[in-house]
Amino acid sequence: MNEPAVDISLPGYRCGLIAIVGRPNVGKSTLMNALVGQKISITSSKAQTTRHRITGINTTKDAQFIFVDTPGFQTRHDAALNRSLNRAVTSTLTSVDVILFVIEAGRFGPDDQKVLDLIPRGMPTLLIANKLDRVKDKETLFPFMQQMSQLREFVELVPLSATHPKDVERLLETIKPYLPEGKPIYDEDDLTDRSSRFLAAEILREKVFRWTGDELPYTSTVLIDKFEEEGRLKRIFATILVERDSQKGMVIGKDGSKLKQINTDARIDMEKLFDGPVYLETFVKVKSGWADNEAALRAYGYE
Repeated sequence: MNEPAVDISLPGYRCGLIAIVGRPNVGKSTLMNALVGQKISITSSKAQTTRHRITGINTTKDAQFIFVDTPGFQTRHDAALNRSLNRAVTSTLTSVDVILFVIEAGRFGPDDQKVLDLIPRGMPTLLIANKLDRVKDKETLFPFMQQMSQLREFVELVPLSATHPKDVERLLETIKPYLPEGKPIYDEDDLTDRSSRFLAAEILREKVFRWTGDELPYTSTVLIDKFEEEGRLKRIFATILVERDSQKGMVIGKDGSKLKQINTDARIDMEKLFDGPVYLETFVKVKSGWADNEAALRAYGYE
């Protein structure tokens, strides 16, 4: 019989919420997925990819880590969508036990500073210098980290690469002492508090960004119209929402080729996540101005 992963009888069991914050494109979602050990937060080189607070859960024998991946703080747009993303960031910062402030190793700019300024002083904050593998001259790292230590009283300074498992394990051990003692909140097998319907929409949205690149503006989203389960089979009907007719053509592609590829890639990832067959049917519709309409954003699940 396998030994249980959780033993709450152990003295000093720890459980807490950890926010992952930073400007867009510093690798927050990649880090979240690595820390949880499963892909639950979508990744893309496109800014504004993460739009919701995504909770990822990693339960070990002596601790439960509850990670909250937030949108990158937006500084360049004032649309309703961006205001919604920023509210998700600021509200998270006051309701967690620990904060991971993620930057790129060797790089710190005004947008990083704006996020740092949002973090409440006194909140245990670890500086995570991500993408360490991209630093060509490692000798520059020590003076860079010294410079960062002057910005705030960080409880830990952690250079790492989120794609290296040993770095991720080291980070988990570093975080653990800063979690409060307490029983686990979630079951030991839980990976996220988000529904399968939500995760399906996120996977499809990731593929839209991957296959359209910089052609398609960030103001596009995915709606799940139907999510039906027949045994292990999941039947999913989804709509990709864009703002203009020209954008619809970008998503569909010549003779529907791009939409077919988006649909295929999304279905493959969904089958991995749901551990079963998926039937996915995807449509593309135009709804002008949705990203600057507060009522529409609430209807589409934005906070």
